[in-house]
Amino acid sequence: MDDLFQLCRKKLGFGLMRLPKDGSGKISVEETAAMADRFIENGFTYFDTAYVYPGSEEVFREAIGSRHPRDSYTLASKMAAWLLTDSFTPQMMFDEQLRRTGAEYFDFYLLHNLKAEHLPYNERYSTYDFCIRMKEEGKIRHLGFSFHDTPELLDRILTEHPEMEFVQLQINYLDWTSSRVQSEGIYRVARKHSKPIIIMEPVKGGLLSNLSPSLTEPFGTVSPASYALRFAATLEGVLTVLSGMSSMQQMEENMATFSPLKPLDEKEEAAIAEVKARIEALQEIQCTSCRYCVPGCPKQIDIPEIFKLLNEEAVLSDKTKPRSDYRKMITEGKAGASECIRCGKCEKACPQRLPIRDLLSGAEERLVAE
Repeated sequence: MDDLFQLCRKKLGFGLMRLPKDGSGKISVEETAAMADRFIENGFTYFDTAYVYPGSEEVFREAIGSRHPRDSYTLASKMAAWLLTDSFTPQMMFDEQLRRTGAEYFDFYLLHNLKAEHLPYNERYSTYDFCIRMKEEGKIRHLGFSFHDTPELLDRILTEHPEMEFVQLQINYLDWTSSRVQSEGIYRVARKHSKPIIIMEPVKGGLLSNLSPSLTEPFGTVSPASYALRFAATLEGVLTVLSGMSSMQQMEENMATFSPLKPLDEKEEAAIAEVKARIEALQEIQCTSCRYCVPGCPKQIDIPEIFKLLNEEAVLSDKTKPRSDYRKMITEGKAGASECIRCGKCEKACPQRLPIRDLLSGAEERLVAE
């Protein structure tokens, strides 16, 4: 596995899911290109995209792939098996990804979001065998998968598929002991199987970088994002830590954290434990804004945005802004929390296994209060 670690020369990866947008709401190719230039100039190489990230693979081609030598970066993308059909095969999806990115091969290729509900699609369409064949043809250099489920299921998959070279796991200090996400448990399983780990959601969809100052007092003048990234990146066996950076400022701050990357000392570990306890006391909604819940919603409720506002309302002493933002959302004609018909499709799609219907039922009262 040494060649994997050599590919990831620095441990910060550029996640291309939350790219900067222009005034019209479209991904800004120009700003993405400027960020990618700075990223590569500073010796970072890992870019992560996926078939289901709208516009991401195409923007990679325009902003990065067409502008930088192929040996100056490593490219990762993912196959969404749940979208496959008898008339839309793994080969068709894979070929489309090559066209979108303009790449001849992927340095890292992942079966996306393996969890119990998605395993039948991978089995029906033989995605493991297909990816092995693409690897034999040189179109995939390293094969792995991203995962959102229990340690027991991860152990089973890695036992049945030793050909998987690495795993991508959700790990951050808030989820480390979470009974729902079980970050520590899945980390231990990956280590048991000697699989290198790519970490996603190290700041939990931005939540851990935007906490109220009253919560992050133990961190002093050091940024909360820096603490979260260092917690994840200094775990043993970690290849890279993905950050869905959406501005140059975020990128500069994150690159500084990794230049060089310093392990946490005992005092800093204690500070993280204190901040974690303060967050848990407020019972935050642990949504990562992956938006998997939105496409299947019959009412097209922007569930992640509502949860974001609820989280802000919980941690801010001044409740004006989240409530104002919610009223603006309704004024613009978007569906409110009260329009939920409790069909449950959102909960089936949620990697975090959140009780979305119950959370939405109480949202209106909190966000329209005077």
